[in-house]
Amino acid sequence: MTTSTLHTLQDWLAYCERLHPTAIDLGLERVHTVAQRMGIRFDCPVITVAGTNGKGSTCVMLESILLQAGYRTGVYTSPHLVHFEERLRLNGEAVKAAELVAAFARVESARVQDQDAISLTYFEFTTLAILDLMRLSSPEVVILEAGLGGRLDAVNIIEPDCAIITSIDMDHTALLGETREAIGYEKAGIMRTGKPVVVSDPLPPQSVLDRALEVGADLWRVGIDFNVTGDKQQWGWAGRGRRYSGMAYPALRGANQLVNAAGVLAALTALRERLPTTAQAVRNGFVFVDLPGRFQIVPGQPNLVLDVAHNPHAAAALAVNLDAMGFFPTTHGIFGSMADKDINAVITRLNPLVDKWYFTNLPTERAARATDLMAQWERINQRKDCTAEVFVDPEAALQAALAGADPADRIVVFGSFLTVGGVLKDGVPQLQGKHLPQS
Repeated sequence: MTTSTLHTLQDWLAYCERLHPTAIDLGLERVHTVAQRMGIRFDCPVITVAGTNGKGSTCVMLESILLQAGYRTGVYTSPHLVHFEERLRLNGEAVKAAELVAAFARVESARVQDQDAISLTYFEFTTLAILDLMRLSSPEVVILEAGLGGRLDAVNIIEPDCAIITSIDMDHTALLGETREAIGYEKAGIMRTGKPVVVSDPLPPQSVLDRALEVGADLWRVGIDFNVTGDKQQWGWAGRGRRYSGMAYPALRGANQLVNAAGVLAALTALRERLPTTAQAVRNGFVFVDLPGRFQIVPGQPNLVLDVAHNPHAAAALAVNLDAMGFFPTTHGIFGSMADKDINAVITRLNPLVDKWYFTNLPTERAARATDLMAQWERINQRKDCTAEVFVDPEAALQAALAGADPADRIVVFGSFLTVGGVLKDGVPQLQGKHLPQS
């Protein structure tokens, strides 16, 4: 196929998927070379976020506050829930497909400049296109989420002015290592000499602290350099030379979000000379922040909960948050997952809370089959009052759950981004149980 036949975003994404023999090829040399050819660099402050869980929430809280403070923002997060365009937001708005198409063409032109074209993975190619679009938008602050690890992630070709490392737990072990220490070392690769690094994990691996010392980064640790206090109504933050009190809790639900919010305030405090923000911008930013699929509760009859919990640490947080919601007669759980995740640990953590399981296939070869998920659940389950079925896709699973649910029940959709995205593809469902009159 010649690139002259690529006209739509889907054409280009399909092309990117076929370019490289493997989906992941760790290393920065190839992507760095193409970035240099394209002149990708930023003259504004750059904040890079790495970690196992909490990265997306951290990015959108930063974005929300900085938008309230009047800055032009560029934010890159991955993966997306429904549309690829979600991965790049400029001034709070998702980029247009046509702009991405033009950016992909620029990447391709730079990639094949020499006789021997540089091979790029899907993630590397798309990252370059997004960074180039971001550069052309002349942002005043850039926020980059590391997609995998940190040290060898494509976003790490950009020099950050501040790094944030969120919670670190077991995920992507085949690529990042079999221990928290090994994974922590990879995440710590986004640190830079003399630049602030905020570690919002209360118990970080020693490898993260060692790396900060080794490179001479300015380490900000929760519990040491900044602290959080709170009661049922409000919370406060205190760090180096700055204090916030009497704040409303972030609009993102879940106890774990306060840890992420604390890291956000530490980063903004560390950058306050270059990115001054008012207390009002901070307060408003937390109140108005929005991120679909992170313990997102959609009121209805039954209630709907959406959460991209796809590893043991995220599953544990989801379980705590579900437990705090109060009593529901029956909890219906729709679950789909990539095959390389610790599926047993996720199911084990949620099984005490889920009464009816709806295992679903997902539209990618990387996904575990619904029948395999159910087989793993059958090996774990010891509850006599628990049932399970398999479905072709998340939408079919949701319809089955709705048909079997009473208005007072709740339906929880969790696991892969593709699971949650599968029920959001036509917008946020407004559930109305079978026993209620249809409006």
